[in-house]
Amino acid sequence: MKIFKPTTPSRRGMTGIDFSLLTKKRAEKSLLKYVRRSVGRSKASGRITVRHKGGGVKRMYRIIEFSQTKMDSPANVIALEYDPNRTGFIALIEYTDNVKQYIIAPQGLKVGDSIIFSQKAPLTPGNRTALKNISVGTNVYNIELEPGKGGILVRSAGSAAQVLAQENGFTNLKMPSSEVRKVKDECFATIGMVSNPENRFYRIGKAGKSRLKGRRPHVRGSAMNPVDHPHGGGEGRQPIGLKHPKTPWGLPALGVKTRYKKKWTNKYIISRRKKK
Repeated sequence: MKIFKPTTPSRRGMTGIDFSLLTKKRAEKSLLKYVRRSVGRSKASGRITVRHKGGGVKRMYRIIEFSQTKMDSPANVIALEYDPNRTGFIALIEYTDNVKQYIIAPQGLKVGDSIIFSQKAPLTPGNRTALKNISVGTNVYNIELEPGKGGILVRSAGSAAQVLAQENGFTNLKMPSSEVRKVKDECFATIGMVSNPENRFYRIGKAGKSRLKGRRPHVRGSAMNPVDHPHGGGEGRQPIGLKHPKTPWGLPALGVKTRYKKKWTNKYIISRRKKK
């Protein structure tokens, strides 16, 4: 983590990510593609459907291997790189047949290390194996929900789920949110914790950096008129005048549960996440 000296008001409290551990090279051209961003607008009508999005610097999408297309074939880590599309770092790996892939890099992975995707993979960071082969207490990330469909759980910087138990064809996992849920033990997961755990301490520091990320200014509802927002109105600075905050469309906001109560996957959740 980089800490800046307070030479300007925006520098005071600003922090940055330390990229000195990454490989100084350009991204692998064969694993790049351009993805047109919607920037908050509907593709059908062109109208703004998500507020406070737009602009931002152009960036190429890195094609990440979330699944395990090459099984039982060792690969060497040849680079650790930055990915503008995610908070964790990525690793460029090369197999013995010269095929290259990007994967989400675990914390502690270094250039020159060897990894493997296999049912009999050792439980070392970066290796990928089925949940049924992972011992209790091990940290995992990039977890599948359906066998063979690729990992979709636990992919952000510094996150990891913990294996709690193996029973009746399911693995009990404690998620980063503290929720405990069951996942089929045939699903694959990667050993370790996602890299760049210091991302939680990252402070943007100034509005200009937000604009580069594609975030437009956010106006407080209490600063608007009553016709524009339920929080608006009043002479001078006033409280919102409501028991609970609302969205601009009058729906409950902040802390309201949004999960469908009758969702079919509820049976897999053993313990809900703890309220903060």
